[in-house]
Amino acid sequence: MLKALHTTIQHLSKTNKPTEQGTNRWTLLSLFIALLISIPVLTVVFSIFTPAGEIWSHLASTVLDDYVLNSLILLLGVSTGALFFGISSAWLITMCDFPGRKIFEWASLLPFAIPAYLMAYIYTDFLDIAGPLQTTIRTIFSLGIDEYWFPQVRSIQGAVLIMSLAFYPYVYMLGRSAFLKQSTSLLEASRVMGYSTLKSFFKVSLPVARPNIAAGLALALMETLNDFGTVQYFGVQTFTTGIYRTWFGLGERPAAAQLAAFLMTFIIVLLVLERWSRNKMSTKQHSTNRFKTLSRFNLKGPKAIAAFTVVGLPVLLGFVIPVILLLVMFFSNLDLMDSKFLELTFNSVTVSGITGVLAVGIALIMAYAARLNPSKLVKTFNRISSLGYAIPGSVIAVGVLIPFGVFDNAIDSFLRENLGFSSGLLLSGTLFAMVFAYIVRFLSVSFGGIEASMEKITPSMDEAARGMGYRFSKVLRKIHIPMMSGGLLTAGLLVFVDVMKELPATLIVRPFNFDTLAVQVYRYASDERLTESAGAALMIVLAGIIPVIVISRTIARSRKTETKK
Repeated sequence: MLKALHTTIQHLSKTNKPTEQGTNRWTLLSLFIALLISIPVLTVVFSIFTPAGEIWSHLASTVLDDYVLNSLILLLGVSTGALFFGISSAWLITMCDFPGRKIFEWASLLPFAIPAYLMAYIYTDFLDIAGPLQTTIRTIFSLGIDEYWFPQVRSIQGAVLIMSLAFYPYVYMLGRSAFLKQSTSLLEASRVMGYSTLKSFFKVSLPVARPNIAAGLALALMETLNDFGTVQYFGVQTFTTGIYRTWFGLGERPAAAQLAAFLMTFIIVLLVLERWSRNKMSTKQHSTNRFKTLSRFNLKGPKAIAAFTVVGLPVLLGFVIPVILLLVMFFSNLDLMDSKFLELTFNSVTVSGITGVLAVGIALIMAYAARLNPSKLVKTFNRISSLGYAIPGSVIAVGVLIPFGVFDNAIDSFLRENLGFSSGLLLSGTLFAMVFAYIVRFLSVSFGGIEASMEKITPSMDEAARGMGYRFSKVLRKIHIPMMSGGLLTAGLLVFVDVMKELPATLIVRPFNFDTLAVQVYRYASDERLTESAGAALMIVLAGIIPVIVISRTIARSRKTETKK
């Protein structure tokens, strides 16, 4: 690939025509940005070949088996929970009519607004042995602590349930999108054949939606592997907790990098399985009547109650109850609210806003360069630089700090030897490193939406603008950006909210004495003082509701539906 890059750069530099020169400048800029953003991922990959000493042997003989086993249990458990909640909600809301369906269309996405680690803190505070629920049970029935059984929330089973509730919206979102786009002809044929509602689901709707469901499940499982706050709080040893402990607890950066590389193998397997499933299960839609109004099954009586219960349970457990508990904490303990709340909010909003703007700008450059020069090399580098969302934040953090540390040490050594003074840390432990890590992590969130928006603009509009004498930059500024304004805003909002919720990368990369809302919630929860951070937690939830509204409206507008009597 590097050889191909070198050959391409040489070819581009020899071009003399003005039009080709403009295209080449955009191509070179895109390749440079993509290569820069790929550095953290490549650093982790190449760290496999770095000697880690005896510490790696120690990790392999003591905790590595636990990391692998616990990660597999989490993946299996969350797969089951996310598929059940996500598929059942998506299909019932799309294909059936029952009381509350219109509310659940957008409410089923609300658990998106609450990070898994925050949900874990809230439920632990409520369900723990000293929490209000068990205290009330002991008071009412006059029981001692050892005189009754209550499920342990701080366990791997508890982590599975929490993550299933937090991540099932990925399956719901993509599954509902697939169900909305399914062929009306297939559905009508199933009804002519006398298929029941349930049989129509298994025989027609589910096979058609499998590629989308696989993609949603892959996202949910990648978030499961990325999670740090939940598993750390519940005492479940996984790769993310191991990376953090090895880096900061043991001070062994090479070993931490190799753990990160080991974790990446899980991610690669997930990506390969998702792509294989998409290719294998891809089902061609019938074009006839495909976008005809989709009719729904009208459920009444026990069936309607069952549908309401199945769809409402994950919303109740994943959003309603956690928000109510947070509000109770907040209003009953206003005097304990963190005095640094405004400062933390400013920090979070600032870095989230900066990252959102930069991510949109970078994604716009890369998508436009790929439009001007759709070569395999450009597309390949764009894909590599967009891998960050599939890689846990702790891995990205390790990949950022290692090259930044090498750069800082090299500059410092040079200045000490030649000028007699130290430069200190120029990149490591700075806001620049923090924002850079966020961009690497969430660039694909903005790139995917912007690329899709740009593809909707016909090439003839570019040609017309070029015929009027517009340069490429002016075409982008005058034609593309105004037409893509909605997509750009949505992409920026999604990145903004993801950064607001990000915990593992923030914990590792953030500058000294610079905290965000997510870090403060984590810190107070670790000290069993979640009540004092209720305001910060509510602010994170409030920010998370923004993309829920945007996404739900986009999905709902994709196709008209009507109720079948």
